[in-house]
Amino acid sequence: MILLGGAALLHSPVGRAQEPGRVYRLGFLAAGPLPNPLYIAFLDELHRSGFVKGQNLRIDERSLVSAEKASDIATTMIGTSLDAIVANGAPLIRAVQKATRTVPILTTADDLVGSGLVRSFAHPGGNTTGISILATELDGKRQELLTELVPAARHIAALADPGVIVPGHLRALEDAARTGGIELSVCRVSKGEEIVPAIDAARSSGAQALNVLASPLFNAYQQMILQRTAALKLPAIYQWPEIAEAGGLAAYGPRFSQIGRQSARQLVKIFRGAKPADIPVEQPDKFELVINLRTAKAIGLEVPPALLDLADKVIE
Repeated sequence: MILLGGAALLHSPVGRAQEPGRVYRLGFLAAGPLPNPLYIAFLDELHRSGFVKGQNLRIDERSLVSAEKASDIATTMIGTSLDAIVANGAPLIRAVQKATRTVPILTTADDLVGSGLVRSFAHPGGNTTGISILATELDGKRQELLTELVPAARHIAALADPGVIVPGHLRALEDAARTGGIELSVCRVSKGEEIVPAIDAARSSGAQALNVLASPLFNAYQQMILQRTAALKLPAIYQWPEIAEAGGLAAYGPRFSQIGRQSARQLVKIFRGAKPADIPVEQPDKFELVINLRTAKAIGLEVPPALLDLADKVIE
């Protein structure tokens, strides 16, 4: 039975290895500069599965800060007979979905179902599947952590990208803050040039801490946000642990590298014949809390010992 099962797997679309002599073609749209940690891990995991960039894998990679031209770029890419296209973040996915209903789309987004990008987790339907980061839940958890990190704060701000926020999410954050006796100001930002003025306005209005909500836009302008919050001595929390390691005060969520590898394993299934509609949407299975004490010291913040005990990593 084991031998028969193994034989069946080898002859199934997901179990097949790559076809000898075939060159697989992939389009990769990134919201921000490439290479980045997610992309590096993505390529490494593909390599491990036998798909090697420059050998049997050809990648048309594009870096976009705005989704305005994404549909035209995706249409051009698809005209080159792609086997799949990767586009991360709701604005880019919507643009690619407009460009094709047949080429497999693989994505990582804050909430694939809540944003209406797929039908359901178990049965995505259509030509799109990927990883849903649970950002709506994680944004709330980061808000709780921020109030523990800055216990004296009675006014905090949330930096939000309207392009990725699902209905009711901001209201839920406001209600949770109100329950804890905290005023929450929501700073809506749609473009990179709006980020610094929004952070400055939050600080001027009395915000004592900042929750940088999940968004590919904010990932693309990570250094700008880190520099401005440091200059204002404004405590801030982020989605990706790597951002805390790069100088952010704190972060809670999955790692870029984890998501990159998880996404690559899904792509391998597509390359081996599986249809996106039949590949369930996945979620991260590991979340890390990272606290940077160097940054805390620089902005004059004393991190509560109880929070340090909870951290998966503390940067001394």
